[in-house]
Amino acid sequence: MEKWKDWGFFDDDGTEIDPDLIAKPDLCVSCKKDDDPGEEILCMMTRADQVGEEPFRCEAFEPMP
Repeated sequence: MEKWKDWGFFDDDGTEIDPDLIAKPDLCVSCKKDDDPGEEILCMMTRADQVGEEPFRCEAFEPMP
């Protein structure tokens, strides 16, 4: 019997998403919140939701000073 995994990132159909395989768009690299542990989950979910879509958009983006 397969054990149910109840943590991690999953898409709408329940397929697990490996965060290490999702590229970080240039917009993220130039964001003030990049590498902020408190924003990491939200940022990853935003990137995962837009895989393969152009242009990448993020409503939480804040430019670096």
